[in-house]
Amino acid sequence: MAVGTVSKKVLRMTFTNALGAGVSYSVVNPLADLTAAAVQTFMNLAITKNIFTSIGGDLVAIKDIAIVDTTTQDLFDPPIA
Repeated sequence: MAVGTVSKKVLRMTFTNALGAGVSYSVVNPLADLTAAAVQTFMNLAITKNIFTSIGGDLVAIKDIAIVDTTTQDLFDPPIA
C-alpha cells in the first residue's frame, strides 16, 4: 500500500437474537442516499422472513443501525527487498 489516506464507509446493522445477544451484519460502501427508513424496512423483512440466523437463534429485533466512516492514514511503506 502506498503512503496516503484511505476512507471507507460501512453500514452496520445490529439485531438482537433470541438469546438477547447482539448480532451485526455489515455492508461495505452503502449507497450515499441510503435512509434509516429503508434500512429499517430491510431489517424488519429479514426478521420476519428469517433471512439470517445466529448461534443464539433467530433474529428478533432491531438493536442499532449505523454508518461507520473510517479514515486510515498509512505512514510507512517497508522497503522492497
